[in-house]
Amino acid sequence: MDKMKKILGLVMIGILLVMTGCSSNGIAGSNAKAAKATKGDKVDITISAAASLKDVLTSVQKSFEKDHPNIKLSYNFASSGTLEQQIVQGAPVDLFFSAAEDNFDDVVKKGLIDKKDAINLVGNEIVLVVPKNSQTTIKSFKDLSHVNGQISIGTPASVPAGQYAQETLKKLNMWEPVKDKVVYAKDVRQVLAYIETKSVKAGIIYKTDAEISNKVKVIASAPSGSHEPIIYPLGLLKHTSHPKEAKVVYDYLQSQKAKNIFKEYGFVTQLGNAE
Repeated sequence: MDKMKKILGLVMIGILLVMTGCSSNGIAGSNAKAAKATKGDKVDITISAAASLKDVLTSVQKSFEKDHPNIKLSYNFASSGTLEQQIVQGAPVDLFFSAAEDNFDDVVKKGLIDKKDAINLVGNEIVLVVPKNSQTTIKSFKDLSHVNGQISIGTPASVPAGQYAQETLKKLNMWEPVKDKVVYAKDVRQVLAYIETKSVKAGIIYKTDAEISNKVKVIASAPSGSHEPIIYPLGLLKHTSHPKEAKVVYDYLQSQKAKNIFKEYGFVTQLGNAE
Protein backbone atom coordinates (compact mmCIF):
# COMPACT_ATOMS: atom_id res chain seq x y z
CA MET A 1 0.00 0.00 0.00
CA ASP A 2 2.84 2.35 0.93
CA LYS A 3 4.55 1.48 -2.32
CA MET A 4 1.39 2.36 -4.25
CA LYS A 5 1.13 5.74 -2.46
CA LYS A 6 4.73 6.55 -3.38
CA ILE A 7 4.09 5.71 -7.03
CA LEU A 8 0.95 7.89 -7.10
CA GLY A 9 2.87 10.72 -5.43
CA LEU A 10 5.63 10.57 -8.05
CA VAL A 11 3.03 10.56 -10.85
CA MET A 12 1.34 13.67 -9.40
CA ILE A 13 4.67 15.48 -9.08
CA GLY A 14 5.45 14.64 -12.69
CA ILE A 15 2.09 15.96 -13.86
CA LEU A 16 2.61 19.20 -11.89
CA LEU A 17 6.08 19.68 -13.40
CA VAL A 18 4.71 19.20 -16.91
CA MET A 19 1.87 21.65 -16.26
CA THR A 20 4.25 24.24 -14.78
CA GLY A 21 6.56 23.88 -17.77
CA CYS A 22 3.69 24.39 -20.20
CA SER A 23 2.49 27.41 -18.25
CA SER A 24 5.96 28.94 -18.24
CA ASN A 25 6.33 28.35 -21.93
CA GLY A 26 2.95 29.96 -22.51
CA ILE A 27 3.91 33.04 -20.49
CA ALA A 28 7.25 33.27 -22.27
CA GLY A 29 5.49 32.91 -25.60
CA SER A 30 3.00 35.64 -24.71
CA ASN A 31 5.79 37.95 -23.57
CA ALA A 32 7.66 37.32 -26.80
CA LYS A 33 4.55 38.16 -28.82
CA ALA A 34 3.99 41.33 -26.78
CA ALA A 35 7.58 42.41 -27.30
CA LYS A 36 7.27 41.72 -31.00
CA ALA A 37 4.02 43.74 -31.20
CA THR A 38 5.60 46.67 -29.34
CA LYS A 39 8.60 46.59 -31.63
CA GLY A 40 6.30 46.67 -34.66
CA ASP A 41 4.14 49.58 -33.48
CA LYS A 42 4.30 52.78 -35.53
CA VAL A 43 5.76 55.92 -33.97
CA ASP A 44 3.34 58.84 -34.21
CA ILE A 45 4.97 62.18 -35.09
CA THR A 46 2.84 65.32 -34.71
CA ILE A 47 3.43 68.39 -36.88
CA SER A 48 1.75 71.67 -35.95
CA ALA A 49 1.43 73.36 -39.33
CA ALA A 50 -0.09 76.51 -40.80
CA ALA A 51 -3.57 76.01 -42.30
CA SER A 52 -2.28 76.94 -45.77
CA LEU A 53 -0.10 73.80 -45.74
CA LYS A 54 -2.97 71.35 -45.33
CA ASP A 55 -3.23 70.07 -48.90
CA VAL A 56 0.47 69.86 -49.67
CA LEU A 57 1.30 68.13 -46.38
CA THR A 58 -1.47 65.61 -46.96
CA SER A 59 0.28 64.69 -50.22
CA VAL A 60 3.67 64.64 -48.49
CA GLN A 61 2.23 62.29 -45.87
CA LYS A 62 1.30 59.68 -48.47
CA SER A 63 4.77 59.80 -49.96
CA PHE A 64 6.55 59.78 -46.61
CA GLU A 65 4.60 56.92 -45.02
CA LYS A 66 5.15 54.81 -48.11
CA ASP A 67 8.92 55.26 -47.67
CA HIS A 68 8.82 55.05 -43.85
CA PRO A 69 6.08 52.57 -42.81
CA ASN A 70 7.23 52.61 -39.17
CA ILE A 71 6.36 56.33 -38.75
CA LYS A 72 2.86 57.81 -38.83
CA LEU A 73 2.39 61.54 -39.43
CA SER A 74 -0.33 63.42 -37.57
CA TYR A 75 -1.13 67.07 -38.26
CA ASN A 76 -2.49 69.91 -36.19
CA PHE A 77 -3.55 72.67 -38.62
CA ALA A 78 -4.37 76.21 -37.47
CA SER A 79 -3.13 79.78 -37.84
CA SER A 80 0.56 80.18 -36.98
CA GLY A 81 -0.28 82.47 -34.05
CA THR A 82 -2.61 79.87 -32.54
CA LEU A 83 -0.02 77.12 -33.04
CA GLU A 84 2.66 79.24 -31.38
CA GLN A 85 0.49 79.70 -28.29
CA GLN A 86 -0.29 75.98 -28.13
CA ILE A 87 3.40 75.08 -28.30
CA VAL A 88 4.39 77.64 -25.68
CA GLN A 89 1.70 76.23 -23.40
CA GLY A 90 3.18 72.74 -23.70
CA ALA A 91 1.28 71.06 -26.53
CA PRO A 92 2.81 67.63 -27.35
CA VAL A 93 4.25 68.60 -30.73
CA ASP A 94 7.30 67.20 -32.53
CA LEU A 95 7.72 69.76 -35.33
CA PHE A 96 6.47 73.31 -35.96
CA PHE A 97 5.85 74.43 -39.56
CA SER A 98 4.88 78.10 -39.44
CA ALA A 99 3.65 80.46 -42.16
CA ALA A 100 5.41 83.40 -40.51
CA GLU A 101 8.91 84.01 -39.22
CA ASP A 102 7.81 86.10 -36.22
CA ASN A 103 5.66 83.32 -34.71
CA PHE A 104 8.44 80.83 -35.33
CA ASP A 105 11.14 83.14 -33.92
CA ASP A 106 9.12 83.58 -30.72
CA VAL A 107 9.20 79.81 -30.18
CA VAL A 108 12.98 79.78 -30.83
CA LYS A 109 13.52 82.69 -28.41
CA LYS A 110 11.64 80.82 -25.70
CA GLY A 111 14.16 78.00 -26.05
CA LEU A 112 11.73 75.45 -27.47
CA ILE A 113 13.52 75.06 -30.82
CA ASP A 114 17.27 75.13 -31.36
CA LYS A 115 18.42 77.31 -34.29
CA LYS A 116 20.50 74.44 -35.62
CA ASP A 117 17.28 72.44 -35.97
CA ALA A 118 15.43 75.12 -37.97
CA ILE A 119 15.22 76.00 -41.64
CA ASN A 120 13.29 78.36 -43.91
CA LEU A 121 11.71 75.67 -46.04
CA VAL A 122 9.30 77.26 -48.56
CA GLY A 123 7.86 80.58 -49.67
CA ASN A 124 4.52 81.87 -50.95
CA GLU A 125 2.68 84.87 -52.42
CA ILE A 126 -0.61 86.59 -51.60
CA VAL A 127 -3.27 87.30 -54.18
CA LEU A 128 -6.59 89.10 -54.48
CA VAL A 129 -9.41 86.70 -55.36
CA VAL A 130 -13.14 86.80 -56.04
CA PRO A 131 -15.80 84.10 -56.54
CA LYS A 132 -15.20 82.35 -59.87
CA ASN A 133 -18.46 83.34 -61.56
CA SER A 134 -18.53 86.81 -60.07
CA GLN A 135 -19.41 89.68 -62.43
CA THR A 136 -17.14 91.95 -60.44
CA THR A 137 -15.54 95.09 -61.80
CA ILE A 138 -12.50 94.61 -59.53
CA LYS A 139 -9.32 94.59 -61.61
CA SER A 140 -6.71 95.40 -58.95
CA PHE A 141 -6.17 95.97 -55.23
CA LYS A 142 -6.95 99.66 -55.70
CA ASP A 143 -10.46 98.84 -56.91
CA LEU A 144 -11.34 97.49 -53.47
CA SER A 145 -12.30 100.97 -52.30
CA HIS A 146 -15.23 100.86 -54.76
CA VAL A 147 -16.54 97.45 -53.69
CA ASN A 148 -20.14 97.49 -52.55
CA GLY A 149 -19.89 94.72 -50.01
CA GLN A 150 -17.46 92.96 -47.69
CA ILE A 151 -13.86 91.89 -48.14
CA SER A 152 -12.21 89.14 -46.11
CA ILE A 153 -8.69 88.70 -44.75
CA GLY A 154 -7.25 86.67 -41.91
CA THR A 155 -7.06 88.33 -38.50
CA PRO A 156 -3.69 90.15 -38.73
CA ALA A 157 -2.77 89.55 -35.08
CA SER A 158 -2.80 85.76 -35.42
CA VAL A 159 -3.03 84.90 -39.14
CA PRO A 160 0.12 85.57 -41.20
CA ALA A 161 -1.84 85.82 -44.47
CA GLY A 162 -3.96 88.51 -42.84
CA GLN A 163 -0.87 90.31 -41.64
CA TYR A 164 0.58 90.31 -45.16
CA ALA A 165 -2.77 91.42 -46.58
CA GLN A 166 -3.03 94.35 -44.18
CA GLU A 167 0.59 95.29 -44.84
CA THR A 168 -0.06 95.30 -48.59
CA LEU A 169 -3.21 97.41 -48.30
CA LYS A 170 -1.39 99.93 -46.12
CA LYS A 171 1.52 100.09 -48.55
CA LEU A 172 -0.94 100.79 -51.38
CA ASN A 173 -2.74 103.42 -49.26
CA MET A 174 -5.86 101.27 -49.39
CA TRP A 175 -6.28 100.29 -45.75
CA GLU A 176 -8.24 103.33 -44.60
CA PRO A 177 -10.73 103.16 -47.52
CA VAL A 178 -11.46 99.45 -46.98
CA LYS A 179 -10.98 98.69 -43.28
CA ASP A 180 -14.68 99.13 -42.46
CA LYS A 181 -15.58 96.54 -45.12
CA VAL A 182 -13.22 93.89 -43.79
CA VAL A 183 -14.47 90.57 -42.40
CA TYR A 184 -11.75 88.88 -40.35
CA ALA A 185 -11.22 85.10 -40.43
CA LYS A 186 -9.54 82.70 -38.00
CA ASP A 187 -7.21 81.39 -40.72
CA VAL A 188 -6.59 81.62 -44.45
CA ARG A 189 -8.82 78.61 -45.20
CA GLN A 190 -11.78 80.39 -43.66
CA VAL A 191 -11.12 83.37 -45.94
CA LEU A 192 -11.13 80.99 -48.89
CA ALA A 193 -14.43 79.47 -47.71
CA TYR A 194 -16.03 82.94 -47.46
CA ILE A 195 -15.04 83.66 -51.06
CA GLU A 196 -16.09 80.24 -52.39
CA THR A 197 -19.55 80.59 -50.83
CA LYS A 198 -19.86 84.21 -52.04
CA SER A 199 -20.27 85.40 -48.46
CA VAL A 200 -17.89 88.24 -49.38
CA LYS A 201 -17.14 90.08 -52.61
CA ALA A 202 -13.39 89.51 -52.48
CA GLY A 203 -10.58 88.29 -50.27
CA ILE A 204 -6.81 88.18 -49.95
CA ILE A 205 -5.25 84.73 -49.56
CA TYR A 206 -2.11 82.80 -50.44
CA LYS A 207 -1.54 81.95 -54.07
CA THR A 208 -1.29 78.28 -53.13
CA ASP A 209 -4.78 78.33 -51.60
CA ALA A 210 -6.22 79.99 -54.68
CA GLU A 211 -4.67 77.30 -56.89
CA ILE A 212 -6.36 74.41 -55.10
CA SER A 213 -9.87 75.87 -55.47
CA ASN A 214 -12.01 75.78 -58.61
CA LYS A 215 -14.50 78.19 -57.07
CA VAL A 216 -12.36 81.33 -57.04
CA LYS A 217 -10.39 83.34 -59.58
CA VAL A 218 -7.28 85.43 -59.06
CA ILE A 219 -7.63 89.11 -59.91
CA ALA A 220 -4.12 90.29 -58.99
CA SER A 221 -0.95 89.38 -57.12
CA ALA A 222 0.37 91.69 -54.42
CA PRO A 223 2.94 94.05 -55.99
CA SER A 224 6.59 93.34 -55.33
CA GLY A 225 7.79 95.06 -52.17
CA SER A 226 4.29 95.63 -50.81
CA HIS A 227 4.83 93.19 -47.93
CA GLU A 228 7.57 91.29 -46.15
CA PRO A 229 8.75 88.09 -47.88
CA ILE A 230 6.42 85.19 -47.10
CA ILE A 231 8.56 82.46 -45.57
CA TYR A 232 7.57 79.19 -43.90
CA PRO A 233 10.12 78.06 -41.28
CA LEU A 234 10.26 74.46 -40.09
CA GLY A 235 11.79 73.36 -36.80
CA LEU A 236 12.24 70.41 -34.43
CA LEU A 237 10.82 70.87 -30.93
CA LYS A 238 13.32 70.15 -28.17
CA HIS A 239 10.67 68.39 -26.08
CA THR A 240 9.81 65.82 -28.76
CA SER A 241 9.31 62.34 -27.30
CA HIS A 242 10.73 60.75 -30.46
CA PRO A 243 13.83 62.77 -31.48
CA LYS A 244 15.15 60.10 -33.86
CA GLU A 245 11.90 59.71 -35.81
CA ALA A 246 11.16 63.46 -35.72
CA LYS A 247 14.58 64.09 -37.29
CA VAL A 248 13.73 61.61 -40.04
CA VAL A 249 10.59 63.64 -40.83
CA TYR A 250 12.50 66.92 -40.59
CA ASP A 251 15.09 65.68 -43.10
CA TYR A 252 12.45 64.21 -45.41
CA LEU A 253 10.64 67.55 -45.68
CA GLN A 254 13.90 69.00 -47.02
CA SER A 255 14.41 66.21 -49.53
CA GLN A 256 14.09 66.66 -53.28
CA LYS A 257 11.07 64.35 -53.31
CA ALA A 258 9.25 66.61 -50.82
CA LYS A 259 10.39 69.78 -52.62
CA ASN A 260 8.87 68.49 -55.84
CA ILE A 261 5.53 68.09 -54.07
CA PHE A 262 5.75 71.62 -52.65
CA LYS A 263 6.44 72.95 -56.13
CA GLU A 264 3.40 71.12 -57.51
CA TYR A 265 1.26 73.04 -55.05
CA GLY A 266 2.76 76.40 -55.99
CA PHE A 267 5.23 76.90 -53.14
CA VAL A 268 8.68 78.39 -53.67
CA THR A 269 11.64 76.32 -52.40
CA GLN A 270 15.39 76.82 -51.88
CA LEU A 271 15.17 79.55 -49.26
CA GLY A 272 18.09 78.66 -47.01
CA ASN A 273 18.44 78.35 -43.24
CA ALA A 274 16.37 80.20 -40.68
CA GLU A 275 18.32 82.79 -38.80
